[in-house]
Amino acid sequence: MKKILVIHGPNLNFLGIREKGVYGEMSFNELNDYLLKTAEEMGISLEIFQSNCEGDLIDRLQQAYYDEVDGIIINPGAYTHYSYALRDAIASINIPTVEVHLSNIHKREEFRHTSVTAPVCIGQIAGFGAYSYILGMQALSKKLNIK
Repeated sequence: MKKILVIHGPNLNFLGIREKGVYGEMSFNELNDYLLKTAEEMGISLEIFQSNCEGDLIDRLQQAYYDEVDGIIINPGAYTHYSYALRDAIASINIPTVEVHLSNIHKREEFRHTSVTAPVCIGQIAGFGAYSYILGMQALSKKLNIK
């Protein structure tokens, strides 16, 4: 069974509380339950990690290398736009990674239009709400040849 790690960045633990017009009504726990259920249906072993701290996210990415994780789905939150340290961590582990966003970052404030992490990912999915993560799982499944 292939192992996929979902990494949620800063403020995602406040889903269902913050800016519902942008991020939707689904709570963080509901999102994670949705992801776990979908992964099980797809025959994927899924681990979920969230932190508001850049260093914790980098530590978990590096640990994924040692844990022999097959693929990563990451929503770096605001770190998307300026964390070269996160970008370098993704690049260094050589694990297929998909960047996802609940909102369409290209339709929002100009500073959100640039991702420093996307160039080291196999792709970016944005604007489909919680389904962005499912699309990320499907993309990794294809990349990892999961039936």
